[in-house]
Amino acid sequence: MSERPTGDGTASVHAGRPAAEPYTPSLPGPVFVSHYHLPGEAAGPYTYGRDENPTWTHLEAAISQLEAPGADADTVVFASGMAAVSAVLLSQVRTGDTVVLPSDCYQATRSLRQRLDSWGVDVRLAPTAGDQQLDVLDGARLLWIESPSNPELDVCDIRRLAAAAHERGVLVAVDNTLATPLGQRPLELGADFSLASGTKALTGHGDLLLGYVTVTDPALAAAVRLWRKTVGAIPGPMEAWLAHRSLATLHLRVDRQAANAVALADALRGRPEVTGLRHPGLPDDPAHRIAAGQMRRFGSVVSFVLPGREHAERFLAALRLTTEATSFGSVLSTAERRGRWGGDAVPDGFIRFSVGVEDAEDIVTDVLQALDAAR
Repeated sequence: MSERPTGDGTASVHAGRPAAEPYTPSLPGPVFVSHYHLPGEAAGPYTYGRDENPTWTHLEAAISQLEAPGADADTVVFASGMAAVSAVLLSQVRTGDTVVLPSDCYQATRSLRQRLDSWGVDVRLAPTAGDQQLDVLDGARLLWIESPSNPELDVCDIRRLAAAAHERGVLVAVDNTLATPLGQRPLELGADFSLASGTKALTGHGDLLLGYVTVTDPALAAAVRLWRKTVGAIPGPMEAWLAHRSLATLHLRVDRQAANAVALADALRGRPEVTGLRHPGLPDDPAHRIAAGQMRRFGSVVSFVLPGREHAERFLAALRLTTEATSFGSVLSTAERRGRWGGDAVPDGFIRFSVGVEDAEDIVTDVLQALDAAR
């Protein structure tokens, strides 16, 4: 393809695909291999199955083109989102360093605090809302941002935080899972690392585990890639191929999900039993002003609170179209009472609702009838 600018739909469909050749597939199939024919000196590009795979190469190029169009970016794909999170955090810090984490970020990310503590790394926590991480930034090695946060959907000003961090010599990593690269481009906002769980909206079908890290600094890319090689947190070729195939519909899915999420949130406004309604796309949401300045799409997740655990569980049991499940970003609508896992400072009746690509009217009808049943 030419280098002229393209829309998100065109980019999603064509990203990472090789140039067209007669009688070849538009997307080569997965390469299943543990070793390669390797005569003479062990020079690349492919030497061993834990190091590189042509299927990864195509997917990594695709994600780089979506996360940082026009830039010389490098993506490293992993076996899961937490493998990507761990690669950034644990490859960049040493004993005596300080890491700043959001106190309201994904609970599995916060669980790495035990490992960091055991290495003699100081961990500081501050909430996402109000850019409160600025207050604990001095002397840090790495600032971790999750915006929007999971599950409470708070937002911080990534540009402001990244600029302040860099003034202090602090690296900045942004978990872009909820937004996807079509909703937000952290590297353009000043981050050093943009990473995500591809398990969720990026691939969007609830049928694989994947993670990735994208950077523009070759030294940072080398460190993350070396971590993957030594830890062995590599994706299977079939998962990588399925992920790349799924990117072709990314723009269709995220546009539909974002519109459906706003429709659901609007329908929930008039329900007296619903409190704490959050979605960054709502004009009156506390995060909307900042989100609108850095996001192009507002995601598929709506959160709200019902009056207690039993009420929430009655609501979930009464859903007919929506599946009770964890994770988010699937083409299928899913919902869960987030407090059942522990670890998140949310009320017992807190619901994280991931809006799918079904017809908005059907999603809303299902939710409203379940609310009626729960009362």
